Amino acid sequence: MSPSTVILVILAYFGILMLFSAFTSRNSSSNSDFFVASRRSKWYIVAFGMIGSSVSGISLVAVPAMVQDSGFTYLQMCLGFVVGYVVVAVVLLPIFYHNNLTSIYGYLQNRFGRYTHKTGAWFFIISKIITSSSKLYVAVLVLQKFIFSAWDIPVGLSTTICVAMIWLYTFRGGIKTIVFTDALQSLVLFVTIVLMLVGIVGLLGFSASEAVLSVWDSPLSRTFVLTDFVSDKNFFKQFFSGVFVVIVMTGLSQDMMQTTLSCRNLREAQKNMIAYGSCFVPFNLLLLTLGALMSIYSTNNGITLPDNLNSIVPMFAADYFTPIVAVMFMIGIIAATFNSADSAMTSIATIFFVDILQYNDNTSKSVKIRQIIYFATCVVFVAVIMMFDSIKNQNLLDTIYTIVGYAYGPLLGLFAFGLFTKWQIRDHLLPIVAILSPIFTYLISIGFRYWFNYKFGYELLLINGLLMFMMLIAIKKQKHAY
Repeated sequence: MSPSTVILVILAYFGILMLFSAFTSRNSSSNSDFFVASRRSKWYIVAFGMIGSSVSGISLVAVPAMVQDSGFTYLQMCLGFVVGYVVVAVVLLPIFYHNNLTSIYGYLQNRFGRYTHKTGAWFFIISKIITSSSKLYVAVLVLQKFIFSAWDIPVGLSTTICVAMIWLYTFRGGIKTIVFTDALQSLVLFVTIVLMLVGIVGLLGFSASEAVLSVWDSPLSRTFVLTDFVSDKNFFKQFFSGVFVVIVMTGLSQDMMQTTLSCRNLREAQKNMIAYGSCFVPFNLLLLTLGALMSIYSTNNGITLPDNLNSIVPMFAADYFTPIVAVMFMIGIIAATFNSADSAMTSIATIFFVDILQYNDNTSKSVKIRQIIYFATCVVFVAVIMMFDSIKNQNLLDTIYTIVGYAYGPLLGLFAFGLFTKWQIRDHLLPIVAILSPIFTYLISIGFRYWFNYKFGYELLLINGLLMFMMLIAIKKQKHAY
């Protein structure tokens, strides 16, 4: 299929997004509409849209690629995710709704003080820009491979085009628009995965049952690692890391909570969280099965897989699947990545507007400032994506979880301290402690690798959070908060 045809399909898809934007942003000029959709979102629409936000384009590429080296062991972490979503629904959501928060980091202001509040907000902004930009980078690479490289368009311009498309359909409606466009994009992602599974099963000449049996009988289907405690694939490391990754990447992440807080009340928000979380295991099981079948096909036909395993799925889409499946793969990547990036950009603008600048009104001046902040956020995304392109990291999913371990660890320790103790802290010391915690975590990881030949994996988050908690005890005040 020619690049011209592909770009027409993408423009048609983008046109649908713009129609959604036009419909949902009617009479949506207030900041309340932009930030939390005036708390009128339907919980089941929010839940379906959040699936695509979490899976993202990186998962569509990286999870099938994991099978080659790790089998199905990623499911151990996904099981932990489910428990994490229950914790978010039961523990965190009641607090956020009780305090009627637009930004969840407002809790830190109420609980500890100004320095803690702003430090938490900045940690989120920096970490979310890095992680979400890396996800959007995947969509840029796919567009570059299928379209822009044929026209000698540089990566910088294709990145700008992608970010501009997101800005165009979200700059007016914000969360009110994102709730509906994310649901549409989750549907596109699910259809894409199903079509790719059908495509690889057809290439193998299997029936559906034969495909399942071939994966089951393959060594690639190994799921649980219960005895090797040194391995970063050990069940207990993966499971408990999964629990806490969800707590910080969903429960303590403004973009995920901002969409959830647009639900009409706490009960509906909790139903949204449980329904959305329960879909995570079957969704990733489909992606892992896709990766296993691709590996089996490659082995059976003597196909040499690329050194960069993240290129396996794009390679099959470009060279082996039918043109329709190839186009759907590209649209699925774009849909999943836009799904994740649009809410991230909105949440970053919200945090900067509400927590850093501390605006909280609907005057025409504040609306204009919010629009400027949102545009500036888009510019920053372009710059960070270009940084990723210069580095060309081989495993973006592992990179994201590593960033989460270092950047979200202080937030995990901080919220845990606030929820499970009644102590106050010396607020002015919090920024120093928050910076020291990931530094000490890094030094510990280097030390364990040097002295014990032990490499920390996703458990970096737990170690970082524990260190932060202990340092908060060290700077606590003598009197209780209450």
